[in-house]
Amino acid sequence: MKLKTFAVGLVAAVFSHGAAQAAPVSFTKLTGVTGDPGAAQTAVFKADLSTAGLASFSALSISDSGVIGGSSPGEFSGFDLDAVIISATNCASAACVAALTSDVVFNYAASIFTPGTQLAPTDPKLYGTDGTGSNVDNATATLGSFDGYSSTITPDGFLSLGVNGSIGFNFMSAIAAASPLYLYIGEVGDNGELAEGGIQIFEDPISEVPLPAALPLFLMGAGALGFHGRRKRKTA
Repeated sequence: MKLKTFAVGLVAAVFSHGAAQAAPVSFTKLTGVTGDPGAAQTAVFKADLSTAGLASFSALSISDSGVIGGSSPGEFSGFDLDAVIISATNCASAACVAALTSDVVFNYAASIFTPGTQLAPTDPKLYGTDGTGSNVDNATATLGSFDGYSSTITPDGFLSLGVNGSIGFNFMSAIAAASPLYLYIGEVGDNGELAEGGIQIFEDPISEVPLPAALPLFLMGAGALGFHGRRKRKTA
């Protein structure tokens, strides 16, 4: 549940001689939630990009950690992304973020989406995807607005990544990191789904979503904890 307790890891990657150099940047959970009070609402998290150590930014990716936290099954499996924006405005509350428009123009129409798997019972496709289930339905997902409606009957305004799914965005133009910039992401339902170590910001445009540098270490740690737990139960 680390996402819910402020420990989402953002990894800033600079490509040099074909290798990615990563530096962690911390998220904080803002006060309050956004969305319709008639359904589970959206938690909003903020990262200060000035600490990423890059001269400019050209792309962003988000990956589900594959660790089952508060995820729902079927079409709502994995991290449920309400919105992702970058702004020069430093917000302290979810309500402040909900009123923002992104200062950085994302190429949402050409997003790089890899759907993850579904938890049983499965559905034909993940929520927020098109008829093939392979691409984002931007009219449904509306990833530029914090407008997610978390309902299993009439959901709207978000994208479910699926377990181990990912999405990447190139910006319409590179942005300089000289001025303060803040990355905001929304987790639909505020139920502790995990994007631990799975968010990267890139200096150059991307054509695919690389495996987050922090994710293998996190999964190794999670696996070790699971093994320790199984061993402890077996020997108890």
